[in-house]
Amino acid sequence: MATDQDLIDFIVDQMGDAGRIASRKMFGEYALYCDDKVVALVCDNQLFVKPTEKGRNYIGDVVEAPPYPGAKNYFLIEDRFDDREWLSELIRITVQEVPATKPKKSRTKRAARH
Repeated sequence: MATDQDLIDFIVDQMGDAGRIASRKMFGEYALYCDDKVVALVCDNQLFVKPTEKGRNYIGDVVEAPPYPGAKNYFLIEDRFDDREWLSELIRITVQEVPATKPKKSRTKRAARH
């Protein structure tokens, strides 16, 4: 089941105090960015935040699950994404520990062979 756009808009708004939040649709699901770093995924209308040590300490009793088959475990946020202050703080903590997104390599045209 693909994620609802209304849920994405709500979660992006809830995270708004953490920094510059953006979403990008990917294969019917969404990646969420804070200050150009991927910090969370929303898959099947569920919020998954990238795991970090400080995030684990902040959450306390962490529920972990893969956002899609074959993925590494993320923090599954089931009951707190409607708490704007709490969620924004979790995202602020997460963005501090997540490495910068690597820039995409530009595609070079292959030389025509004769």
